[in-house]
Amino acid sequence: MAEPFKTFINADVVTRAAGHLARHDPGFDGDAFCAAVVPHLAALELKARAMCVADALERHLAADFEDAAAHLERALRPLDAPPGTGGLDGWFLWGAGEFVARRGMAQPVRALSCLREMTQRFTAEFAIRPLIAQHPALVFDTLRQWVHDDSEHVRRLVSEGTRPRLPWGLQLRDLIADPSPSLPLLAALQDDTSAYVRRSVANHLNDIAKDHPVVVVAWLERHLPAAPPQRRALLRHASRTLVKQGYPPVLTLWGRAEPLHGTATLALAPSHIALGDDVALTITLRSQAGEPQALTVDYVVHHVKANGQTSAKVFKGWETRLDAGQSLTLRKRHPVRPITTRRYHAGEHRVVVQVNGKAVAESAFHLTVGSPAAPG
Repeated sequence: MAEPFKTFINADVVTRAAGHLARHDPGFDGDAFCAAVVPHLAALELKARAMCVADALERHLAADFEDAAAHLERALRPLDAPPGTGGLDGWFLWGAGEFVARRGMAQPVRALSCLREMTQRFTAEFAIRPLIAQHPALVFDTLRQWVHDDSEHVRRLVSEGTRPRLPWGLQLRDLIADPSPSLPLLAALQDDTSAYVRRSVANHLNDIAKDHPVVVVAWLERHLPAAPPQRRALLRHASRTLVKQGYPPVLTLWGRAEPLHGTATLALAPSHIALGDDVALTITLRSQAGEPQALTVDYVVHHVKANGQTSAKVFKGWETRLDAGQSLTLRKRHPVRPITTRRYHAGEHRVVVQVNGKAVAESAFHLTVGSPAAPG
């Protein structure tokens, strides 16, 4: 079983980081720093662990921010050293970035310089966001320079750090309301040589689509025609939420506006499962058209909530082609397992297949939580 996310910041990580910090400043009390963090870790989840690190850094680094930032930079892993060796890197830097955001708010130019170094060893996507909220003009001036940075990590920070709804990060309410300041940055990065950067741009555009679908439609109208393969893949990923929602203008732009001309069936097996099991989906599509059909096939699970109502979640399925008169069978195993972002409740969970954004078939499985499943 995979380790919980929270273990990314653990006692060994904190102890090693304290050693790196002490090596670059004899006045840094590594033992006191560890004593301020390690005993509290067991009771904390991942983000809270990062904040605990930041709290301890505030108490144990120099009071002068310039001195503290320089100390952190000296302790960073050299860029030519393998990850995990030679200096600070990895998940510890989430807390270090939070320290920079807190203490560097009055010296934003220096803070941004420090975050540029940190992001090349982990990411500063969380730490830069309070600076954007407080100093938007200065930060965006800096980001316009960073789109040309030699480091793909810095270029990615331009996109990832300004995402309106970054998971685990501070929501940027001004950019949720008006994403236009970020659009020139995304335009400069959407054809970046790094897939790491391009994926961030796609996720950023997908964030925008949740609040401003017409902005993403306009983006597709401008950038999809004659797009090279890499940009086309980026734009498809950026469109995923609107495609799942069956948003007509986006389906039209991707050639998926036509409904299924034919029939569809959905079979689920077993019909009764326990939490932790999989349910197998078998979807059969039969064409009644005289020409090929381009199809986006997704499925929606209506999860039962504690109050007995349901909450729909769309899952990505297939991009496929159904030839004239053809029958096509699609299969997938859907896991029903505990995850940090969803709590499962017992009851009947409807599953709806949608083709090109329109429901075409449905079935249901019964979930038992806390006791064995009934026979299927």
